Amino acid sequence: MSRHLDVDVAIVGGGLVGSSAALALRNMGFGVALLDKGFCGAQASGVNYGGVRRQGRPPEQLPLSQRSHAIWPRLRELIGIDGEFLLSGHLKLARSEGDMVSLEAYAAAVADQGLDLELIGHNGLRERFPWIDGSIVGASLCAGDGHANPRLVSAAFASAARRAGAHVLENTPVTGVLRLGEGFALEAGEGVSLKARFVINSAGAWADRFAADFGEPVPLTRIYPSMIVTEPVAPVMSVNIGMEGGGIYARQVERGNCVVGGERALPLDDPDFSRPRGDGVLAIMNRTAEVFPKLRHAQAIRFWSGTEAAMPDKNPVIGFSGTTPGLIHAFGFTGAGFQIAPGVGEVLAELVRDGRTSTPIEAFAISRFSRLTPPDSLERTRHGSGAGPHPEPQPRGAST
Repeated sequence: MSRHLDVDVAIVGGGLVGSSAALALRNMGFGVALLDKGFCGAQASGVNYGGVRRQGRPPEQLPLSQRSHAIWPRLRELIGIDGEFLLSGHLKLARSEGDMVSLEAYAAAVADQGLDLELIGHNGLRERFPWIDGSIVGASLCAGDGHANPRLVSAAFASAARRAGAHVLENTPVTGVLRLGEGFALEAGEGVSLKARFVINSAGAWADRFAADFGEPVPLTRIYPSMIVTEPVAPVMSVNIGMEGGGIYARQVERGNCVVGGERALPLDDPDFSRPRGDGVLAIMNRTAEVFPKLRHAQAIRFWSGTEAAMPDKNPVIGFSGTTPGLIHAFGFTGAGFQIAPGVGEVLAELVRDGRTSTPIEAFAISRFSRLTPPDSLERTRHGSGAGPHPEPQPRGAST
């Protein structure tokens, strides 16, 4: 049975970025269709580690991260659940003096960004966090960071968008997007057609295909993080843990399970899917036992992986297309999109409404990767990451 929708904004990709944008846009009164080829939040947004951290991000991401930081404590009023968000603090460990120097340099570089980082030496670490192995040299603590349950949060944003009036179309892959006149025509799923004045490309690890179709190829690669979860154990970790230079990240939820990651999984024959490597799982478990001696006898009860988009400079692509009026990109978060996604959603909604955003996003422009050559079939009007189409749009509500 065919179905036609006429909306202000069509969002391709129902992960946390797309669903938070859908909710923000509906709260502004725009008509929205949110489309996903599977289930909303089932890819990277729902299977990631769940760290809600600002610490360790490139400085150019911190204004956006701070914006999102203000949203997380309001999850219950925003989406109806708290998503198991816990303001635990984020402790980044240094395994060597060189790592500690790096933590000190980072703290100095972001001192004016409001993270309130606290550097902790070896003796202080042993006194305050005795459950961490004594070989760790020191750490940096961001007390305002924390963690949450990605499986709950990602789906809840999509559900909240649906309750707010967005058309949420799951199992509806977008098969064609064409710029027509002042907007776009989209074909999706079996017999679904849409007209929209704006399209948001938040398709995650598949977003490069949409960008390339509009003359904006990007060097996106796929990564497959691998995680394990233990049986419930007595309280061990009082903070969300990271490691300078990578290698391990870990957190403990209120019911006692410990979630640990730090390795990459293997892609399957279908690169949309991956499977944890046996040696990778053992490496994570052994590393965990070394750093957290109290977990040496904990049983791992589940392993999993997911598919995430990575960019070579570890910064996402956020902002208006350089080739196509009305097209907005938001993808490539390189394993660090969970915390900033709600803030990204607000930014995307501002771009639609105002043609600009109050949050600096210039560093995330898609044009940084290549000279853009608009295809002959596309209109050649160009917009920078902070400049939108004119005239400014007015919400008109959704119609079926």
